[in-house]
Amino acid sequence: MRAAADKSGSRTARRRHCRIAAALLCALLESHGRAQQTPVPVPAPSPLQPSASSRVSLDRVAAIVNGDLVLMSDVAAEQRFAAFQPFRDQAVAGQDEIVQRLIDRDLILQQMRLQAEPPITDAEVDAELATLRKTIPACAAFHCESDDGWKKFVAEQGFTVDELRDHWRIRMEVLRFIEQRFRMGIRIPQTDIDAYYNTTLAPAYRKQNVAPPAESAVSDRIQEILLQTRVNQLMDDWLKSLRAQGSVRIMKAGEAQP
Repeated sequence: MRAAADKSGSRTARRRHCRIAAALLCALLESHGRAQQTPVPVPAPSPLQPSASSRVSLDRVAAIVNGDLVLMSDVAAEQRFAAFQPFRDQAVAGQDEIVQRLIDRDLILQQMRLQAEPPITDAEVDAELATLRKTIPACAAFHCESDDGWKKFVAEQGFTVDELRDHWRIRMEVLRFIEQRFRMGIRIPQTDIDAYYNTTLAPAYRKQNVAPPAESAVSDRIQEILLQTRVNQLMDDWLKSLRAQGSVRIMKAGEAQP
């Protein structure tokens, strides 16, 4: 029984951390102000957002990460933020999975505060958001090519344009941190690329009765897949270590709020 539980936990961890680099990841990043222990005022209700009373009811503690709070409103925001990542795995994540994702996010943010980096510039954020506006399929109905259309689409997801810009900036900073900490220095040997092509990619094509492309044509893509796999493994081990060294408490239903 214990071995089965360990395997189940391992599968859950792999599914969670395979999404981290794109999502930890991100999606990661809904409440920079909260992470700095600054109270966030509740905005006035609008037809596109929950009422003040319903928003307050969400602000219960879901987890405590080394003294930082993960709120139920963070969980709701994480779900809404998925609209801005249209090419992610669209499987609907359950509340428990989102809480685990946000715990990982807070652990990363805490480590980022220990080593100051120059902030992402406004120009860099604006450039990414300009591209994002053109790539979200749901944006077409809102005419996101116009500022008014983009504002309406963002509001439909429960954010203001300024809030989204702040969240996206933090997302970019987290991805930069991951790149510098885990990706730099990793080298994928040619033998690994050959092995992946011969044992995984080519057989998958032949199974569909399709001739596989030449290895030279897909070598860069294979290298990226293997590199991302290695990054996920390193990050998984690192996050497990941070959890073991720190204090992570997940609040249970009915448990008294701190």
